Amino acid sequence: MKVFLAGHKGLVGSAIFRKLIEKKYKNIITIDKKKLNLLNQEHVFKFIKKKKPNVVIIAAAKVGGVYHNNIHGADFIYENLQIQNNLIHASFKNKVKKLIFLGSSCIYPKKSKQPIKEKYLLSGKLEETNEPYAVAKIAGIKMCQAYNKQYNTNYISLMPTNAYGPNDNYHTLNSHFFPALIKKAHECKIKNKKFFNVWGSGNPLRELIFVDDIADACVYFMKKKTKETLINIGTGKDMRIKDYVNFLIKKLKLKVKVKYDRKKPDGVYRKVLDVKLAKKYGWRAKYSLNEGFDITYRDFLKKNK
Repeated sequence: MKVFLAGHKGLVGSAIFRKLIEKKYKNIITIDKKKLNLLNQEHVFKFIKKKKPNVVIIAAAKVGGVYHNNIHGADFIYENLQIQNNLIHASFKNKVKKLIFLGSSCIYPKKSKQPIKEKYLLSGKLEETNEPYAVAKIAGIKMCQAYNKQYNTNYISLMPTNAYGPNDNYHTLNSHFFPALIKKAHECKIKNKKFFNVWGSGNPLRELIFVDDIADACVYFMKKKTKETLINIGTGKDMRIKDYVNFLIKKLKLKVKVKYDRKKPDGVYRKVLDVKLAKKYGWRAKYSLNEGFDITYRDFLKKNK
């Protein structure tokens, strides 16, 4: 089986690559973004035609945290639409048998019922701060569904909750909440800071999933025939941001006072996925927060010596 993995150097993509190697896949196609610009339709079409993969996994995307999403919305909607349109249509034109499109739990309404079921998609308004990114991902889901309906393709969309793990982005402004907290906690530790500064009130609830679990889900559903085309990937459990802060303080043995900057946005108050559908097909997350963090922090220390 030939598998083309788009975005193999990112957080999720690199985990999928490791998982494919672990599962003894021999024919994994990857290419550096400097050699293949996924925004260029002609180049993407020629590449897929030449390589003739049986499976395409779309882990390539422009991503970022609340701050980055909020001020670069045009970049997020344009680049993500372009990347996924090129890859999905090129896959169809070249008779790719299976495609996995990776999205995000931000596709669901801001005030969605909890836990969030797949059927709640488009049932309400989105969170304003990441609406352009979410709209692009929703378009990808609908594109896969439309191709399945019209052309009888086998394209599915997996929607992970907040991911963390090795190869994460720890940029002060562009990262997601948990890697941002890890970096701040580490700086408190090495610089003996007295205060741990956190964006927002700390009250919103967030669900986390270790990136190797997402990778496992991709490989699992790559081989699975499913009736549904949209499947949530998560743990089904959430905690307050305050609880994650306290977890990090305990893990890193910090002696700090936490300061919450209430002038900064909280984002959606609660976002936990209903993962009954994934479980129905026999898949569930395996890593605990404790296990996932230990692996992640070792990787962080290795890259931030």
